[in-house]
Amino acid sequence: MSTIAVIVVAAGRGTRAGGTPGSPAKQYRTIGGRPVLARSLEAFSSHPRVSAIVTVIHPDDRDLYALSSEGLGKLVDPVTGGATRQESVRKGLAALEASKPEIVLIHDAARPFVPADVIDRAIEAAKKTGAAVPVLPVSDTIAVCEGDSRGETLDRAKLRSVQTPQSFRYADITAAHKKAAEEGREDFTDDGAVASHIGLTVSVFAGDPANTKLTTPEDFTRAEERMLANLPDIRTGTGFDVHEFVPGDHVTLGGVKIPHDKKLSGHSDADVVLHALCDAIFGALGDGDIGSHFPPSDMQWKGAESSKFLAFARDRVKARGGMIANVDISVMSEAPKIGPHREAMQKKIGEVLGIAPDRVGIKATTMEGLGFVGRREGLCAIATATIRLPL
Repeated sequence: MSTIAVIVVAAGRGTRAGGTPGSPAKQYRTIGGRPVLARSLEAFSSHPRVSAIVTVIHPDDRDLYALSSEGLGKLVDPVTGGATRQESVRKGLAALEASKPEIVLIHDAARPFVPADVIDRAIEAAKKTGAAVPVLPVSDTIAVCEGDSRGETLDRAKLRSVQTPQSFRYADITAAHKKAAEEGREDFTDDGAVASHIGLTVSVFAGDPANTKLTTPEDFTRAEERMLANLPDIRTGTGFDVHEFVPGDHVTLGGVKIPHDKKLSGHSDADVVLHALCDAIFGALGDGDIGSHFPPSDMQWKGAESSKFLAFARDRVKARGGMIANVDISVMSEAPKIGPHREAMQKKIGEVLGIAPDRVGIKATTMEGLGFVGRREGLCAIATATIRLPL
């Protein structure tokens, strides 16, 4: 039985995709509540014919990669990319040297919608011809232009747009990349061109219009619309939690440790923010509550970080094929003050749920000295979660 490996190229910066200053590269931006790279990796991880996946990443993106790859199988350790796409692919090929797969598929991380049948066609084409790329017919008229002047019109019957995954016999494409590097050629835009350069015959097979590449801000808008159209069942849940103060030196709220002259009493870390949020998500799913999933009678949860509970709630949504659209939490507290820690809490919750921080609302209010909160005997939080599920 032949071994099929995949290289997912995810080391680029994707500057044409836009985004706010400081936002992650496009492969880590979310669509449908999950990073683009997570969706690309999942397409291959879930494919029964794929045996190993190596991801080529930027050295600054290890934490983002870890979040995007969480829970996925068949992944080998990621490798750091190079200055060019070709160098990144060479490093991915080198990472497979020990296993020497028969066939390797090379895929751009920015194509998160690759269908399983395209992966099948890529594998079969490489087995048959040794080198193959997916293509689509060109429907527009294509003209050569210089500046503002239109020149020759090309025969579109002979033109095709080229997609990924591109598939090759591992030994052949490794040799092709090695020769291109020895010649100092780093200008090829895809691996099919690298293969052609050393004289390999590169066959073509049918791609899929759904297998789009996310390049511009408009591409991301269309991708988000596409995801939401597939998740028409919109649900909202609410959650509430309260814990009393006991002697201590900090409280944990929203996954963030905040210095304080008391701590919250509870079986786990007593994070009222995350406990309320878990119940909101479970409520939207109609899936019990935090106590039914993590009973305080079970000693394995004693002192546990509540982010583990939140990750479980997130995975319950994913298991139903859904996404978390946004969450909103209100904290009732006289002290400590929540405002100075709001951004850290948004970031932490966003990371666990796989959503952008601006989809996490954190608000706080005092109780004007009234009730147990006003007497500084404890804290409470109310949370709302909106999720989307397929029908």
